[in-house]
Amino acid sequence: MQLNLLKAKIHRATVTHAELHYEGSCAIDGRLLDISGIREYEQVHIYNINSGHRFVTYAIRGEEGSGIISVNGAAAHCAQPGDLVIICAYAEFDEVEAARYKPTLVYVDGDNKLTHTNHSIPAQAA
Repeated sequence: MQLNLLKAKIHRATVTHAELHYEGSCAIDGRLLDISGIREYEQVHIYNINSGHRFVTYAIRGEEGSGIISVNGAAAHCAQPGDLVIICAYAEFDEVEAARYKPTLVYVDGDNKLTHTNHSIPAQAA
């Protein structure tokens, strides 16, 4: 059996641009791509915390250290500058791989600069 698990996420990034007429994708600061392990052209799911929109596109490399998170093409209708988003990539694992796998979780500040990373999400309290 193959399981589709969270591979990586960039948590609470701030959208810097929404470019309707740019070729569809999401430009992400190249440093954040490298730290998260999300590859250029990899499919990403984006969850807009402000609006509740959830959409799928692909990552393209933005300038390293720029803090850019640009939602482009038709997806630009789903986010605007200043919105907080969670950017996730998923991968398929067999049961043996899944048992030992831990995702890469990247946390950023309001300028999309790295604050810390983790490999697990704390248990949610009641």
